[in-house]
Amino acid sequence: MAKFIVKGGKALKGTVQISGSKNAVLPIMCASLLSKEKTILKNVPDIADIRSMINIMTGIGVRISFENNILEIDPSGLKDKRPLDDYVCRMRASILLIGPLLANFKKVSMAFPGGCVLGKRPVAAHTIALEKLGCEIIDESKELKIKAKELKGAEITMTELSVTATENLIMVAIFAKGNTTINLAAAEPHVQDLCKFLNKMGAKITGIGSHTLKIKGVTSLHGATYKVTGDYLEAGTIAIAAAITKGDVKIKGINPKDLGSFWQKFDEIGVDFTLGETEAHIKGYKSLKSTNIRTAVHPSFPTDLQAPFSVLLTQAKGVSKIFETLFEGRLSYLAELEHMGAQVEILNPHQALVIGQSKLRGMPISSYDIRAGAAMVIAALAAKGQTEISNVNYIDRGYEKIDTKLRKLGADIQRY
Repeated sequence: MAKFIVKGGKALKGTVQISGSKNAVLPIMCASLLSKEKTILKNVPDIADIRSMINIMTGIGVRISFENNILEIDPSGLKDKRPLDDYVCRMRASILLIGPLLANFKKVSMAFPGGCVLGKRPVAAHTIALEKLGCEIIDESKELKIKAKELKGAEITMTELSVTATENLIMVAIFAKGNTTINLAAAEPHVQDLCKFLNKMGAKITGIGSHTLKIKGVTSLHGATYKVTGDYLEAGTIAIAAAITKGDVKIKGINPKDLGSFWQKFDEIGVDFTLGETEAHIKGYKSLKSTNIRTAVHPSFPTDLQAPFSVLLTQAKGVSKIFETLFEGRLSYLAELEHMGAQVEILNPHQALVIGQSKLRGMPISSYDIRAGAAMVIAALAAKGQTEISNVNYIDRGYEKIDTKLRKLGADIQRY
């Protein structure tokens, strides 16, 4: 297993170009199977999750080439077969194959998707919504088996604001007869990017960016060339790293509006920054004030930036409260942060206190998931001494060459 060795205490300085959004690319890759024609995707991050999805898709007959962050997908050989269990069970995003497989073959059979251990993530939000379009759920206990004789448009209210369930429903509804309305649809930037890509392929989706999507059914889609949006989660992570090291970093290739609630918290606690149309400039801080963080669906504070932001709050004066509303497994990283010298108190699986200011010290720590891993990197950058971070395979799933980008900004971080 690879690991990072980080020597902390160096202010980050310079300019960094943000990679394409992992959470946008994965559903867009699956959506490319809705056409028989070739799709070309630009600004695709070369990360483990993208490689895993490529393996899954080639296993069902799709021809793919990936070079220099450009992904070419030829779905003309797509086969009606079960995606490989080994890959599916290691990757939560593989659930996004439900939509295109149902749309193409009116049936799907696959193992339960895996991925990061973030507590229970049931599939009911998917299956209940799909039933409204005419699907029959054969099995959702031991594996996923779904079929449909005919897809018909309907008005659907989601059982929860689930990103992947919304994305699957969009992909199926495109080929349903008539019109579909999705109420309580997820509105995250990556959901918006999927809708924009599908419209470029010939879909008819309106209400993009809102919690109500309207889809007019079509009979076919064509291929497209599309540039994937910048990763706002990577941008937020780099912004926190720049702030906590009292650095001076320009972050390019993003839409700052995707992080509205994040920037509000930056302003509230005292980080010095400015925003442009496609960039952010982080200038460190003089002193930080405590605050409360409550994660929720977009446009509220993103759950994927809760762990990195909590590291920053170890340097704030006073007591900050973290309320993770979405996943019960998302506070596990706090034990590692406590080993480094942070003062934290876990109240329950969803709530914790961060008591600042703390002097972080380097030591051996571990990554528990993608975002917790990023949080450990940020803590290491701010800590005194040397930190060894194990299980960085989690980090590699979500961040493209984060160690290389940080080194270019002046960080002392090495991969072993």
